[in-house]
Amino acid sequence: MKKLIFVFAVLSSQLTFAQQGGKARARDLGIPFSGTPGALNAITDVTGVEVGFATLIEGQGTLQEGKGPVRTGVTAIFPKGKNYQGRVFAAWYTLNGNGEMTGTTWVKESGCLGSPVMITNTHSVGVVRDAVIEWYVKKFPTSGYSGDISLPVVAETFDGFLNDINGFHVKKEHVFAALESAKSGSIAEGNVGGGTGMICHLFKGGTGSSSRKIRISNQDYTVGVLVQTNYGSRDQLSVAGVPVGKEIQDLRPAIKKDKDGSIIVVLATDAPLLPHQLERLAKRIPLGIGIMGGRGNNSSGDIFIAFSTANADINKDRDIARVDMLPNDLMDDLFQATAEATEEAIVNSMVAAETMEGVNGNKVFAIPHDRLIAVLKKYNRIK
Repeated sequence: MKKLIFVFAVLSSQLTFAQQGGKARARDLGIPFSGTPGALNAITDVTGVEVGFATLIEGQGTLQEGKGPVRTGVTAIFPKGKNYQGRVFAAWYTLNGNGEMTGTTWVKESGCLGSPVMITNTHSVGVVRDAVIEWYVKKFPTSGYSGDISLPVVAETFDGFLNDINGFHVKKEHVFAALESAKSGSIAEGNVGGGTGMICHLFKGGTGSSSRKIRISNQDYTVGVLVQTNYGSRDQLSVAGVPVGKEIQDLRPAIKKDKDGSIIVVLATDAPLLPHQLERLAKRIPLGIGIMGGRGNNSSGDIFIAFSTANADINKDRDIARVDMLPNDLMDDLFQATAEATEEAIVNSMVAAETMEGVNGNKVFAIPHDRLIAVLKKYNRIK
């Protein structure tokens, strides 16, 4: 069977996916959340952010390393679009470090991000990193050396339960496809891009996104997040404050240790924040994960990066760069928006995901929408 490569560009419409005839999202099921989302309820509500995917699905049955089955992919998030060659202020934070996010040494040192943020599977970090550099060299051949594009940010979570992870099926052309397909607009969720083969609280996980609009000192700002979910115990799963994991005990994959896994979160905002303030935001991401039941277990790679699209002056290499910043005393609403958007993005990743069978017939079930709604009704969270 030929490998199927799906390239998902984001959509320009501001309708929900359900309205577009696509996958339902958490709010389509009536799940209540705090805060006000942006028009798309996605990271792309932050002006300039573009997202693209390459999704690889091939074969079924017994694992044959190098042949499949294949259930993996690549996700690309550009802070200010794929044609932008500058930097943005950025910071990163890790709740538990059993994972990888390349390029973070330079992000910490410089306070800036000058590449897209890429997410893939654990054993494809190297090829994705190399391909990003090659893509930039080919796209901007006269730009010369840049410490930013030569040290790109690539994160991972492990998809070996469903995917032939040791077959190294992600190639540079798949990375190029994800980069080239990046657009603004609504984002595909669930079994797409790097999230294709992922598991969340022992249900099918994957890619999810959400956003929040806030007003600070008569100015409107947006916080958006994109998650790749591959973490969590079933018993600890909570949705809208309801112990959904304890209520839905069946539909479990045959995984020996149900607390293994990781989550990557990318946060974007248009609020004028400096790197130390973006690190403060990144440190609030675990609050949203904790609401869902994530506990940062020993074998989990819980790694987060946050950037601001404000302050174009940071790209100056001569004269004085003048930047704006919100006072720290005005950041509380940003903290709340970060936790809220992270929580909803995780739920979206699960609601959009579909049951998937991978290597050796391993199967991971999607969270059943009807039973999820019934549990929320039982606890009077929805009518």
